[in-house]
Amino acid sequence: MKQRKSTHQKSVYYYNQWKKRKIFVMLSLLLLTGSCFVLTLNSTTTSTTTSRILTLASLRSHFVVQKPKIAFLFIARNRLPLDMLWDAFFKGQESRFSIFVHSRPGFLFNKANTRSEYFLNRQVNDSTQVDWGEASMIEAERILLRHALVDPLNERFVFLSDSCIPLYNFSYTFDYIMSTSTSFVDSFADTKEGRYNPKMAPLVPVNNWRKGSQWVVLTRKHAEVVVNDTTVFPMFQQHCKRRSLPEFWRDHPIPADTSMEHNCIPDEHYVQTLLAREGLEGEITRRSLTHSSWDLSSSKDPERRGWHPVTYKFSDATPMLIQSIKDIDNIYYETEYRREWCSSKGKPSRCFLFARKFTRPAAFRLLDMSVLGSLRKATNKA
Repeated sequence: MKQRKSTHQKSVYYYNQWKKRKIFVMLSLLLLTGSCFVLTLNSTTTSTTTSRILTLASLRSHFVVQKPKIAFLFIARNRLPLDMLWDAFFKGQESRFSIFVHSRPGFLFNKANTRSEYFLNRQVNDSTQVDWGEASMIEAERILLRHALVDPLNERFVFLSDSCIPLYNFSYTFDYIMSTSTSFVDSFADTKEGRYNPKMAPLVPVNNWRKGSQWVVLTRKHAEVVVNDTTVFPMFQQHCKRRSLPEFWRDHPIPADTSMEHNCIPDEHYVQTLLAREGLEGEITRRSLTHSSWDLSSSKDPERRGWHPVTYKFSDATPMLIQSIKDIDNIYYETEYRREWCSSKGKPSRCFLFARKFTRPAAFRLLDMSVLGSLRKATNKA
């Protein structure tokens, strides 16, 4: 009897022990499962947070405000004879500009024809043959703008010839151009008879006819207007043609009656007339930033007077010449009886940032005399 009781007690004891172990194992499993869940949750949260941080960083990087640039658009016959002067101008400002050059078809800028790295391979690959006084000149301008507009950071577009020099350093030039929301376009009413061809009407009415320098500085909006133009440009191709050149320049017979010819030089009218036709004259500063001297009264060839601006040679390139150009603070337009006083940032300023036409020897003399260096110091006073 006692033995049965003892056996029963042992069975109850073992059963209770088994239940305790079972409960312990179950609790352990629950705790382990809970721990795994917490760890997974923490890991997921950390991963999500990291992912969010990376996404925000990526978005922040994508939407970083990048600084605007100026596109310098050079129109050249072949090489750029003043490349080293411009090399000194551009040095150290690589993130603030881009360069495009229109030369004759097939010409490539390489180390054999330029010593400035800034012009290497900067020629456009679809250039056209340009003839002075022909619509091919404005086609070259449109080609340059098409290439420059591809870069969304280009906000201003400066046209320069292969004989242009900078009068100030890059920083002063950049601030001057970017300080206003307007384009700089030399534009005035052309009252001389014989320039406007009535065949342009009604697409290009005479009241929109303007004249001015081709060396303009355009905002991105106005550059797009020029590139997208499909009306005015064809009219200029057909009806804006220069009068026959004097005999010593001709390579073809002169018409019997030249009185019916319209002496229209396309690049002196195109941008100005286009912007007037589009109602955009209120968005331009009506002057050029490039100085040219047209006083040819001393020319030995009367027929050549007024055809081209003065070319500055080696002996002309002096600090006094540069300073005399810089000192100009107003421009008078005889046809409109209008005097344009120059200003920048709402204050009186010098009118010109560039000047032409300078020969290669003249440009090198300016470099040798450290004129560009002195100009850098002078910008604080300008």
